[in-house]
Amino acid sequence: MNWDIQSEKCNLSKLLRQLRERGPQTITVHGKPVAVVLAVEDYERLIGAKPSLAEHLLSGPGWHDDFAEEVNRRSNTMIRVIDL
Repeated sequence: MNWDIQSEKCNLSKLLRQLRERGPQTITVHGKPVAVVLAVEDYERLIGAKPSLAEHLLSGPGWHDDFAEEVNRRSNTMIRVIDL
């Protein structure tokens, strides 16, 4: 349902009732959509479902056993002996 801000200023309680009964409501100004009003639960579901960057990076695929063995076999120092 669309809500024109000019004609609905006094109907906030009606807007909130429609929000609970029918879900998100669109607010318009001069017939053009400018905002969407969401219930707190819907908003939290939208923003809360996203993992942090660290969680996202750590949730990647696991290492193959061969690669993990190679990493564990390396020295813990930053110095590497290389052939030139």
